[in-house]
Amino acid sequence: MAETLYGSCAEALSLAQSMKDDLAALLDPETGFAPRFRQLCRDQIEELENATASETVSEEIELLRLEENTWALLQAVMPARKTEPSTFEYAQDILQQNPYTPTSTVAQAILNASPVLTELIVVREWLQDTAPPPMQPEATTGYWKFTKHNIMQGLRTGAGPRSGLVKEMDPDAVNRGDARSLAADDSSYEKGLVQALYGYIRAGRLEDAIELCRRAHQPWRAASIRGSLLLHWKAIANEHDQNDMDEDDIDAWTGNPNRRLWKSTCTRAALNTALADYERVLYAALAPSPQTSLILKSACRTWEDHLWAQISVMCEEKQTMEMLRLGGSFWEGGMSAVEKGARSVSRETMENEEEEWEEEVRGTLDGLKDVHVEEGPPADHPFHFSQLNIIQDRTGSLLEIFASGLQNGLHPPDTYEYVLSLAVLYFPIEHTIGTHPCAASFAHLCLFLRMIDVPVPPDAVVVILEAYLQVLEAAGKRELIAMYAGALGENAVSRYALFLVSLRLSADLPERRLALTRAREHGLDVDSVAAVTAEMTMNKALELLPALRGPLPSMTVLQPPSSDAENLFLRSIEWTTFSEATYDRALEQANHICRYFLASGRVQLAQQLLNMLPAELASVGEPEDQATEYLHYRQFFSIWATLERIVECQALEVTTMNRDTRNTWLQDYKLLVGQGHEQILKLLTSEWLVSDVETTGGDARRRALVRIRQIYIPELVIRLHFTLFNSRHRFPENLKLLLQLVNIVADSRYKLYEDFFSDSGGARLNDYLGAVRQAVLGSLEGGGSDPFRAILVT
Repeated sequence: MAETLYGSCAEALSLAQSMKDDLAALLDPETGFAPRFRQLCRDQIEELENATASETVSEEIELLRLEENTWALLQAVMPARKTEPSTFEYAQDILQQNPYTPTSTVAQAILNASPVLTELIVVREWLQDTAPPPMQPEATTGYWKFTKHNIMQGLRTGAGPRSGLVKEMDPDAVNRGDARSLAADDSSYEKGLVQALYGYIRAGRLEDAIELCRRAHQPWRAASIRGSLLLHWKAIANEHDQNDMDEDDIDAWTGNPNRRLWKSTCTRAALNTALADYERVLYAALAPSPQTSLILKSACRTWEDHLWAQISVMCEEKQTMEMLRLGGSFWEGGMSAVEKGARSVSRETMENEEEEWEEEVRGTLDGLKDVHVEEGPPADHPFHFSQLNIIQDRTGSLLEIFASGLQNGLHPPDTYEYVLSLAVLYFPIEHTIGTHPCAASFAHLCLFLRMIDVPVPPDAVVVILEAYLQVLEAAGKRELIAMYAGALGENAVSRYALFLVSLRLSADLPERRLALTRAREHGLDVDSVAAVTAEMTMNKALELLPALRGPLPSMTVLQPPSSDAENLFLRSIEWTTFSEATYDRALEQANHICRYFLASGRVQLAQQLLNMLPAELASVGEPEDQATEYLHYRQFFSIWATLERIVECQALEVTTMNRDTRNTWLQDYKLLVGQGHEQILKLLTSEWLVSDVETTGGDARRRALVRIRQIYIPELVIRLHFTLFNSRHRFPENLKLLLQLVNIVADSRYKLYEDFFSDSGGARLNDYLGAVRQAVLGSLEGGGSDPFRAILVT
């Protein structure tokens, strides 16, 4: 399930990126970025709920619900923050024109003028939408039927009602102070009903609460709940237009014209200690205020409950205070308020008051960071911490805190686990956020905020995305790396290159090509990625390979198989050979690799390198020194191949050859020996790789080239010498060529003798002089006393 979730997240992100310039589409309430991720959470929750129940699954479901709610919160608050507010009329202007304007119209004007209040209302609606469903009371067939049955039984028998039970059936019967109560079953039902009504109000389902009252045969409760509605009257508010054709609809009004009196009554009921606690909580929820806040908070069990209660109090109080400050409303103050008129306040004063109230709101919400909760995740849970920062528009600070935790080792990579949540990290949150594990989709949050142009700290984004990339790499989701690496901005190329380096030897050539192609699909410069990947891979391999120092390697010792580090170094060239645009880098890189292998005596690996390179590389002419060096390597391996063919040809000779076969073989053998002699002399008499070997200082490149000459110039000379010497019986003229080779080695124009000396001394020169001595003695095999007679032979 987690495997498919990575892909689902990436698919949703890819779709959002395709419409990144369409803000309306990104913020669409049905198909936007946040709703899609919220739906992914829902899908995972449904899948887990159908799975085997366990404590672990239950914890994962809880985390997913928290994350789902967080995406819902983002969808709720971001559209208003990213869209320009529409024009509106101030409440004081409305009341000055019409003091009989319904309270709902005035309240809407107050809301329009206060962005903070608007956002708090949105957050309250989010809290209501995400509230748990209310517990339904048991069905009832009548009003207090058990109490009624007892009273009626007492009347029939003349015994009167049972001791302790109410004598009347009116709603206030239990509140007369005579300590009388309902029958136990009715009392239990009454408590369950009121608690269910509170649950509906907590969830913002006012009409459902009213309907429940009616089904419970308690219409007065329905009326008291409906009293919370503001007065709405189109005819008085002048809100009707040409589309309103129904006169009855225009003249009809809804809501409570005496809401101020109703609220005062609810407040007194909430503060009345004679009432049952659940009754007081219901009235406190209907009319939240600073006076009733303690009563309302006593019913709060979760952190979300506390947040809802606090925001409800602030919203209701702001609306009430604004109504009182404005004055001039008939529905709030009667005719005396109309006669006084609405208060006129300057725009500057209103703005200053709004800023002061905003600071007050921030301070109040900050108090929820450590509020005690009885059920569910605590206040310092990372999701609650994140939600509170989103509400306060502190997303940048939130990202910085988390990124700082990553950098400081509070959430080290070895603690990441892959959970069934959208996010990306399962980490032990410490420091500011708390100490509870949580899955948090900070990576997708960063990308969402950037797409809708919400300022985010760039350094924090890089750290968080880097952490997610590590998760994807560990999960083996190679196909998704390019998408998220592409979001790193300036660091995108190097980060994706770092991923490609991590593939090491696990990816074959087609897979490497495909991985590089994905970079283009997500807006990365493929050529830059290829070049950086090749360089990083080479550097990684060189860290594992031994340095080029010490005695020169012997060409006569059997070489061991290539190591992983050598193969990594060799295959680093692949990244720059996919495109002609990187051939110049491939040329320089090929020379570097070839230098190392030849200087290490690993001729076969160097030869394998050249076989991997495209033929077009030989036509690259810039930079000139690199092009020349590459051609010199190709020249060397052409000679090396010729020498190998000579050896193979020598091995073909058998005593059972007939004359024609032997003649053919002798022709091939002579041709190969002549070709090898010509090729080697051409190399020896040219400035192969470096002209001045004696000067061994300079950079590492020059030192490596000198080392190569010191290995292979003597090797080629000695191999040519023995090739000519061994073929002297079949081709006598080769003895003359052999002795002429001595003069070339000793010629001061070519200074080949310098290549026979290295840090280990002149051992190769001694070997060569011994071979020359043997050759001179060989010239006497045919008789005579002149050892140099062979030179004079034409």
